[in-house]
Order: sequence, then structure tokens, then C-alpha cells
Amino acid sequence: MSNHLQRPLVPDNIKNLKAYVAGKTIKEVDEAYHPSQIAKLASNENRLGCSSLVAPAVQEALQEIQDYPDPAARQLRAELAKKNDVSIENIVVGAGSESIISILCRTFFKNNDIALTADATFVGFFVQANIRGITLQKVPVTSDYRFDVEAIVDAITDCTKMIYIANPNNPTGTYINNREFEYLMDEVPRDILVIMDQAYHEYAYDVDDYPDALDYNYPNVITLRTFSKAYGLAGMRVGYAIAHKEPIANMLKTKLTFEPTAAAQAAAIAALQDEAFLSESRRVVEKGRMQLYDFFDGHNVQYISSISNSVLMICDSEKEAASFTQKMLKKGVILRQTQAFGVPEGVRITIGTEKDMRYFEQCFEDIDW
Repeated sequence: MSNHLQRPLVPDNIKNLKAYVAGKTIKEVDEAYHPSQIAKLASNENRLGCSSLVAPAVQEALQEIQDYPDPAARQLRAELAKKNDVSIENIVVGAGSESIISILCRTFFKNNDIALTADATFVGFFVQANIRGITLQKVPVTSDYRFDVEAIVDAITDCTKMIYIANPNNPTGTYINNREFEYLMDEVPRDILVIMDQAYHEYAYDVDDYPDALDYNYPNVITLRTFSKAYGLAGMRVGYAIAHKEPIANMLKTKLTFEPTAAAQAAAIAALQDEAFLSESRRVVEKGRMQLYDFFDGHNVQYISSISNSVLMICDSEKEAASFTQKMLKKGVILRQTQAFGVPEGVRITIGTEKDMRYFEQCFEDIDW
């Protein structure tokens, strides 16, 4: 025992990991500052709530809460297959997009494999890759905060196993277009997986040059979607991936057995039936986004045009972004500074209800810059 070499209890990749820090909750802000009103515009949730069909479906599911949920989520996968014109064998469902990303990281990587992405994108991918000890190679975004597709192609090596692209991107709201996606897929070897994270697809699908990865049917592309945004089910945690049968079959082996929960599966199935709610969610976001652009233009504020449900405001410095975020927080407006996403000078503003956005404007004009 005296000759035993003491090993660290916690591996270095976990010890050095920067954990994901979520936006503050309404309760936290209320307890800390007691503002007259709260507008939660930090986490890209749907401020309209969710479909009225969801609550009854969840209540019915709770009648069997003593039983494990269907581990294959067969009914939900069948509904998703019908909606997306694919087979049920092309779909895996998990507890949110982050769970799907975790499944990707533990299914497809071995020693020395590299994940290639942008330096300013969804922090959840950074976290999940680092948990697995995967080497991350980050390519700078362009001057207008877009994925630099040509630079990504140039960065590919024999060790590149996966390319992660959030489209639309989070936190910037920018996107790669049809031409860029087709160029990327022409250049990427077929033994490299391309992850197209389309968490905000429902807000972007009708943009003229926005590529829906499912339309192309590439064998090495895995498309991610979620119910947390346009469907308003962030608290239920339901995400899914669509791809060819072989990668999905292997992801089904490594997913946690009983995710999502029975209530979450029921909620997602119900949400899929309510096209009217989805349309209203899109309308509110589009209108609110244009009004925010007008407000920023009138106050000479720099921002990035977006096709998602948020807008990235660009401050002069990280210090100014932090100060602005904190001053707005004390007023009850919860925003997200984006240093963890690779944009320290940015503040992400979720498009909320008309009441939310009016309060944002009021507080913006009230604070001392």
C-alpha cells in the first residue's frame, strides 16, 4: 500500500471544466431585487407559454407515474417521423438537445478524435465535449458573427471526427445559407459527422436561403431539434435527432434508458398537434424582433440581425456588457451576457411578449449608461 501511486480522484478535464451557468430564474430575481415587474429574456424560452393541449396530456400521463416511461418513446418518435417524413428508425429522443449532444459525445469519439466548431456558439456543446475529454478546435467566427465555413473546411485534419454547427447559431442568431451548407458538404469527407443543431428551426424554416439539413439526406449529417423553444416545453426537456439508421441505432444504445419522462413524452406529442400555437409563437417573435431593431436603430445600438427568437446586442466592451446586464437585472429584466458563448461583448435578448418588450425598452431608457 505504501508504494501505491496516488491518483487524483477527479480527472483534469472535469476539474478544469467550466460548468454551464443558466440564466437567473424569476424567483431568484424577485427575491434579490423586488422589482415592480419581471421580464425573463435570458434563456430563449417561449414567453407565450405552451399549447393549451399540453396540460391535459400531462395530467393523463401522471395517472401512470408509478410506471417507467416507454424507453423507446415509440409514440413520440412515430409522430415526429410522420411530421418530418422519415422512418421511426431515423429518430432518437432525449431529455433536451443537450442530452442529445451528450449522447453524440459518448457514442462517436475515441482517443485523439477532434470536434471542430466555431469559437462563438452554443456553450452546451463546449461543456459536453469537455466532460468527455474531447479535444475542441474552435474556428473564429466572421466579422459579422457568422460561422466561417471556408475556415472550418481548411481546419479539417485526419483527427477531425465531428463538425458542430448551430443553424441558426446561438447566441448570434446568424446562419449559414444554402450555398455555404452545400459547399461544406461537398468538402467534408463522409467519415466526418456534421451536426446541424437546428434548435431554432421553427423560427427560421421559411427564410429563403436557410438550409433544412433534412432536405439533403446526407448519410453523415445528424440534425438536432428541440421542443424547448417554439413549442414552449423548456421545463419538460425534450429534444431529438434525425439521421440515417446506422448512427441512430448506435445512439439508441448509449442514451439513458428512460428519457424523456412519461410526462415529457405526452407533452411533446400534444404540442405537435397544435399548429395554431406554433404559428402564433412565430408571429410574436417576428413582430417583436422588428420592433427591437427599430428601438435599437433609434438609440444607435449595435446588434446582429437574427432569424431565431433572440437578438444579440453588441456593446463596446465586456465590461459594458456586464454592467448593462446587471443594471437591467436590478430593474427586473433578465438578460444573458454571452462571454461563456465566446462573445464577451454581447448581450442576448430573448424576444418576449409585447408587455415584456415594452418593459425592456422602458428600463433601457431608465438606466444610467
